Amino acid sequence: MGEAVAADTSDEWTLWYTSPAASWEHEALPIGNGALGACVFGDLTSERLQFNEKSLWTGGPGSTRGYDSGNWTTPRPGRLAAVQQRLAEQGALDPESAATELGQPRRGYGAYQTFGDMRLDVPGAPATPDASYRRALDTRTGVATVAYTHQEVRHQREFFASFPGHVIAGRLSADRPGQVAFTLRHTSPRTDFTATAAGDRITVRGALQDNGLRFEAQIRLRTQGGAVTAGTDGSLTVTGADSAWFVLAAGTDYADTHPHYRGDDPHASVTRTVDAAVGLGHQKLLARHIDDHRSLFDRVAIDVGQSMPDLPTDRLLAQYTGGPSAADRALEALFFQYGRYLLIASSRPGSLPANLQGVWSDGVAPPWSADYHTNINLQMNYWLAEATNLAETTAPYDRFVEALRAPGRITAKEMFGTGGWVVHNETNPYGFTGVHDWATSFWFPEAAAWLTQQMYEHYRFSGSTDYLRSTAYPAMKEAAVFCLEHLRTDPRDGKLVVTPSYSPEHGDFTVGAAMSQQIVHDLFTSTLEAARTLGDDHAFRTRVETAVAALDPGLRIGSWGQLQEWKTDRDGPADDHRHVSHLFALHPGRQIEPGSRWAEAAKVSLTARGDGGTGWSKAWKINFWARLHDGDHAHKMLSEQLKTSTLANLWDTHPPFQIDGNFGAASGITEMLLQSQHGPIEILPALPASWPDGEVSGLRARGGVTVDISWRGGRARRIALTAHRTGELTVRSGLFTGGERKIRARGGQRYIFTAAG
Repeated sequence: MGEAVAADTSDEWTLWYTSPAASWEHEALPIGNGALGACVFGDLTSERLQFNEKSLWTGGPGSTRGYDSGNWTTPRPGRLAAVQQRLAEQGALDPESAATELGQPRRGYGAYQTFGDMRLDVPGAPATPDASYRRALDTRTGVATVAYTHQEVRHQREFFASFPGHVIAGRLSADRPGQVAFTLRHTSPRTDFTATAAGDRITVRGALQDNGLRFEAQIRLRTQGGAVTAGTDGSLTVTGADSAWFVLAAGTDYADTHPHYRGDDPHASVTRTVDAAVGLGHQKLLARHIDDHRSLFDRVAIDVGQSMPDLPTDRLLAQYTGGPSAADRALEALFFQYGRYLLIASSRPGSLPANLQGVWSDGVAPPWSADYHTNINLQMNYWLAEATNLAETTAPYDRFVEALRAPGRITAKEMFGTGGWVVHNETNPYGFTGVHDWATSFWFPEAAAWLTQQMYEHYRFSGSTDYLRSTAYPAMKEAAVFCLEHLRTDPRDGKLVVTPSYSPEHGDFTVGAAMSQQIVHDLFTSTLEAARTLGDDHAFRTRVETAVAALDPGLRIGSWGQLQEWKTDRDGPADDHRHVSHLFALHPGRQIEPGSRWAEAAKVSLTARGDGGTGWSKAWKINFWARLHDGDHAHKMLSEQLKTSTLANLWDTHPPFQIDGNFGAASGITEMLLQSQHGPIEILPALPASWPDGEVSGLRARGGVTVDISWRGGRARRIALTAHRTGELTVRSGLFTGGERKIRARGGQRYIFTAAG
C-alpha cells in the first residue's frame, strides 16, 4: 500500500486549518476531477465527505412539473414586434411590463443535486481536536488530508479525486498496526435511493423523483490487515486494520443530446470504473492522480514577493490587510493558484462545465439552482483558462455550447422568427434556451454571442484552424445569423440596434443598450476574422461587413464624462449597481484600448460605481482596472475581494458561495501581469506598487506564446518567450528602447530578453 501524502504546512500552495469544518460553505475543503467533487470536513468521530456527480439534476424532459425549455407554451404572434414598437415610441419599458409581455413562469427547470455524503464513523476517536490536529488541502497535488494524534497513535486520512481513474479515493492509516477502525456508510437528504452492501462493496442506486433520472454510486473498500464486514444497513465496517482505502465511482443516465437527454443506465460504467480503480491499487492510483494534476497545475509559477507564515489559512485571511507584508502577498499568490486549482478540479473533458458552484453543492435546492447563468457567470468561469495555461479545461465548455445549439435554434425560430441559435439569461443541462418571468433576469438573447467569445479566444491563443473550423466557427456563425436577423434599424440615427435590449440586471428595457451592442460588435468582428481565415463564402462575409458598418457600436460618452450604459444619457453618477455591464467592450471585449477617450470614459463610469459589490463583481473590477493599466486600483479590488468577499476556505462569496469570483480574480491577477487582447504582448501592463519584485512563468499570450517574466523595482528585468507557432510577434515592455520589440518567431524557439541586452 502507498503511504499517505502528509500535509506540509510550510507549503505556499497549501490551505490548512486547526479544526474540522463546521460549515460546508465556509470551511469544507474541495477536491474534484471535473465530473465528481467532494468536500472534506475532517470531523474526528464522523468524517463527512459530501460529494457530487455533475449531471445529477432534476428538471428537464420527464419532470413531474412539465418542461418546455423556456419556449412560449402558446403562440404570441406579433408580441415581440409590439414590444419593439412600444420601445420605439416611448424609449423605455419597465422590467415588470417586459416580463408580462415576453416572459412566462418557469416549469421543470430543475436544480443541481448533492449525491449525498460518505460518512466514516470512527469509534474511539476524540470528540474535539487538540494541538496535534491538521486539516489541509495541497492544491499542488490535489490531495486533502486530516491528521491527528490520539492516545499516542498518529492517525492520518487522505482524500483525492482522480481524473485518470474517474473516482474519488480515500485512505485511513495509523503509525501503529491494527489501529484503523471505522464504519463507512452513505447518507442523502433525498429518499429516492437504496444502499446495499456485499463483500467489500456498497452500491447506492436510485432515480430522482422529479424526472426519473437514474443514478448509481459504488464504493469499494480494501484493507491491509484487519477485516471488512458488510452490514444489512448498507454499510461496511473495518476493524483491526493497519490501513484501509476506498474508491467511489458514480454516474447517471444523463446524456447531453437534445431532446431527450438520456443515455445508458450507469450501472455497467460505474462497475467497470470502480473495479478498475481497485485493480490498479492505491499507490498507482494516487501516483497517476498527482502526475495528472501537477501536469496542469505546475505549468504556472508565481512569486509576487510572498513569504508564507506558519499560520492556518483562516487566520492568514483574517489578518490580511492588503498592505505591504509578505504574508499578504502570500495570500494573494495562493488565491491566484487556488483559482487555477478549482478550475482543474471542476472542469475536465467528459463532464459538464463548471457551474455556479463549480462541481460542489451540498443541497437539493442550491442558490440559483447552481446553474449556468449566461449573463456573465458561466463566461467568467473560463476567463482564466487560456492565459493561465489550462486550455484543456475548456473542453466541457465547448461541448456544452455545442449542445445548446439544437434547442437554441428552436427558440430562435419560435420566439424571434429568425434563423441561428439563441439562449437567454440562464440555462441548465437540459437545453433551457428560452425565458422565465423574473423581471430583471429573464431576457438576454445576446448570451449566445457572448458564449462563443471564449471559443474564439481559444483559437486566438492556440492558432488551431482545425479547432476554429470544426468547433468555434460553426457556433459563432450561427449566433451571428441570429443577430443579423434580429437587429432592427433605429429611426433616430439609422443604426442597427438590438431591441428590446436589457443591461443586466439593471434599469429599464430600452433600444440598443451599450452591452447588447458591444457584444454584437464583438461577435461580428470575431466572426469576420474567422471567416476570412477559413475562406468562408463571400456572400456571408459581405453581409456581416455591411452590418458592422451600420451597427451602433455601443460606445457613447455622456454628460458627466461617463461611458453610457444606455443609448440615451440615463446614467446617474451616484449609481453603484454591482453590474458594470456597459464596460464589456473593455473586458472581456477588446473594443476599447487603454489611453483612448473610450477608456477614459470607462474609467469615469468605473470610478462612479465604486469599489463595492458582490464577490464576482469585485473580481470583474480587478480585470477592468488592469485593462485600464491601473495596477494599484486593480490590486485594491483584489484586496477588497479578499477582505470582504472571501470565505475561510477561500471560496468566493456573492453571498452565498459563487465560484465565478475565484475564477475572475485569477483572471484579473493575470491581466495585471500580461495582456495580449489587442495583438501586441504587453508585459506587466498593470503591475501594482505592492508587487515591486517578483516573477511569473508559464502564462500564455494570444498568438501561441508562453511567457516568463521577472521584474525588480517595478520594471521587467528578464522576459522569456516560447513560441509554439511561427509568426510575427510584437512585445511591449519598458525593457526595450522605444517600449516595443518586433520579432519573427519560429515555432518551438525560445527568445530571451534581459535588461542588459
